[in-house]
Amino acid sequence: MGRPKGGKNRKWTYEDRAHVISLYLDEHLSMPQIANKKDIPLGTVRGWIYRFLEKGEEGLVNQKKTGNQFAALHSSKSLTEVERLELEILRRDIEIERLKKGYLVKGVGANKEFVTSKDWNMK
Repeated sequence: MGRPKGGKNRKWTYEDRAHVISLYLDEHLSMPQIANKKDIPLGTVRGWIYRFLEKGEEGLVNQKKTGNQFAALHSSKSLTEVERLELEILRRDIEIERLKKGYLVKGVGANKEFVTSKDWNMK
């Protein structure tokens, strides 16, 4: 069962994750028992335990999710000159690779589609 429509995602602290790990390792509770006891989705509990077993305490630290890194070029985010230039170079490298493969962009925004250069010439 997921969250109610319009509900907020729950945030889990490092201490919450560490407590779940201690229940699993020290008290030898199963993953489903921990999920039911703490009202945490089973997949979340399983992920925390597997990451802890694989990476240790580093696996419990929040992983920052990155979105579209190029959006920072067009938004009001304050980037240093070096960061802005690195993003611009990365964007151009991607564009060069796309052109090497023979793809052209037709349309803009959500209507953007990639077509091969041979398809472009036939239309």
